[in-house]
Amino acid sequence: MASVELRGIRKSYGKLVVADGIDLSIEHGELVCLLGPSGCGKTTTLRLIAGFIVPDQGEIVVGGTRLSGPGRALPPEQRNMSMIFQSYALWPHMTVAENVGYGLGLRKLPRAEIARKVAAMLGIAKLEKLADRYPGELSGGQQQRVALARALAVEPQTLLLDEPLSNLDTNLREEMRFEIRRLHDAFGYTTVYVTHDQLEAMTTADRIVVMNAGAVEQIGSPEDIFLRPVSEFVARFIGGTNILRGAIRGSVIQAGPLLLRWGLGTPGHGLEASISIRPHEVELTTAPQDGPNCFAATVLRHTYIGAQRDYLLDLGGDIHVRAVTALEQHFAPGDEIGVRLPQGRCRALAR
Repeated sequence: MASVELRGIRKSYGKLVVADGIDLSIEHGELVCLLGPSGCGKTTTLRLIAGFIVPDQGEIVVGGTRLSGPGRALPPEQRNMSMIFQSYALWPHMTVAENVGYGLGLRKLPRAEIARKVAAMLGIAKLEKLADRYPGELSGGQQQRVALARALAVEPQTLLLDEPLSNLDTNLREEMRFEIRRLHDAFGYTTVYVTHDQLEAMTTADRIVVMNAGAVEQIGSPEDIFLRPVSEFVARFIGGTNILRGAIRGSVIQAGPLLLRWGLGTPGHGLEASISIRPHEVELTTAPQDGPNCFAATVLRHTYIGAQRDYLLDLGGDIHVRAVTALEQHFAPGDEIGVRLPQGRCRALAR
């Protein structure tokens, strides 16, 4: 069983802390995404799991075996892991079939067994018709599938992916997100996937680990992370949100001239808190309405984005809110309209 556990992992370079007390438990067969902006520590964490870096503190345990600890780490080649990099790292002088079978050859398997395993892997990865081509003759998406097939052919306990789709165009990225999930489901390996793209994480992951400044902000399913963020950082990074900051006044939060009621989350025990509400949850009306969280607003910006309209609104007191609506709701910059922030969609966050 290839469960992966990180226990109190810390890594720094001089005064720069790149992994700050990371605790993470990944079950056998689970696909977990490490998600966050550049410099948050996600790639460092992946390299620590792979054995390329030795932790300063803590330990890494895979399948019940301690692989890394302070000053000591089992070499990468002895970890029964496969890693896919951003560049794919295919051998340009080898055909697709030869690339896929490369790791099997290093393990000195019989030729007949290598041929059988390569043929099976080419079929699963839908590469049979490309077996005799060279990497330079393939599209980006095809090269990505070859890299995945090569990594899976050696039957690793753990598959590690470092921003594997970053070099692909938008359409190919969308296609390959589902392909990676399909191959994961077919083989059931434990997979750790690093990305800065929230949509990749939401599409592929069983659980998402949101990282910030070398630390873990939140761990949960894609639905948990999106619907129940625990911090302003998570709310902003996953899906985008409006954040309205203010002081707690009994059962409301006062943000400038606005009195806001919430129906989700908790403002904590401090004197200040924030309200988070997604742009698509903001409701617009032709005139201000009566009721909780109903305000007058001025349209500052209108952007047509295909199937929807994106508005930036001024609610007074230097408070701006984004709203995404159906095409039927059409307002022009300068229009005076009504805004409702549904209480059941407003999430209180501690500050």
